[in-house]
Amino acid sequence: METPKERNVSGQSSKTTRFAAGTSSVAAVVLVGVGALQFFQGVAALANDELFVVGSDYVYRLDLTTWGWIHVILGFLVALVGFALIYGATWSRIVAVVLLSLSIVANFLWIPSYPWWSVILIAMAILAIWAIAAWHPER
Repeated sequence: METPKERNVSGQSSKTTRFAAGTSSVAAVVLVGVGALQFFQGVAALANDELFVVGSDYVYRLDLTTWGWIHVILGFLVALVGFALIYGATWSRIVAVVLLSLSIVANFLWIPSYPWWSVILIAMAILAIWAIAAWHPER
């Protein structure tokens, strides 16, 4: 049973407030991590084409330089929104989910070139979306 001192001005328990803050912190850090990894994936595609598998022709196959720029730009934006989420920008939650969804699609399309890296980034993006969606600052 909590005492009246354990509630803040809005009636939230301090445990709930701490949990929400922790969840948002995890989401922001994962977001910055996904953005950084996506950025470096793009840099690797731009710098060294021999690193990636050149498999059979796919409908959505693009030049590695094009994919590199897609990943660099998307990674930079995801990391930028992650920093905005760290600083508590209210718009960053919606933008983060949209950008992470785009990141999932881009990495799914990138699977033929670098399968394990893509699957890891997809899993991290799903984790970040869950953490952002589970955070309810108004509770």
